[in-house]
Amino acid sequence: MQNGPRRSKLTRLLLPLAGVLYPFVVYYGMEKVAPPVFALVLGAIWLVRAPTLLREPGGRWMVGAALAYCVLLAASGEEQLLRWYPTLISLFLLATFGLSLVYGPPIVERMARLHERELPPEAVPYTRKVTWAWVGFFVFNALVSAALTLWAPLEWWTLYNGLIVYFIMAVLFAAEWLLRQRMRKRHA
Repeated sequence: MQNGPRRSKLTRLLLPLAGVLYPFVVYYGMEKVAPPVFALVLGAIWLVRAPTLLREPGGRWMVGAALAYCVLLAASGEEQLLRWYPTLISLFLLATFGLSLVYGPPIVERMARLHERELPPEAVPYTRKVTWAWVGFFVFNALVSAALTLWAPLEWWTLYNGLIVYFIMAVLFAAEWLLRQRMRKRHA
């Protein structure tokens, strides 16, 4: 019985971990592993996560698009397609955060309510602004990742998608946390 929750946590970590490691796996494995093998591994990871993702808003199109990407990668065998995966993920997240602003509640508000069921009234517009900030980040990230895929050497692409993007995200998380603490003090 205890194996179930542990397996669930592992499958939840699988896609993010694959995303973090992906640029390095591509960089070091491109010459050793054929694109269809990458496609099979990515497709398997998405299929393992699919039951959970299919229950989430937008999960069907996300799983469908990811599996279509894997099929395209496997069928074409085109190495250049390997570099489009981070852009695809950024577009998924952009759509998820952006659509939450339209169909509500915003993603950041949903996450905040997991920790604090009754949000103060001033927190709700704040969560909307933070969601907009992440939308901006995902637009920026998708554009940079796509540009690096099209015009930069593999080393630059790997450096950005494997390291720099996570540094930018850490700065965003830290800045938001500091701003939130300041806002709480002001409203306390």
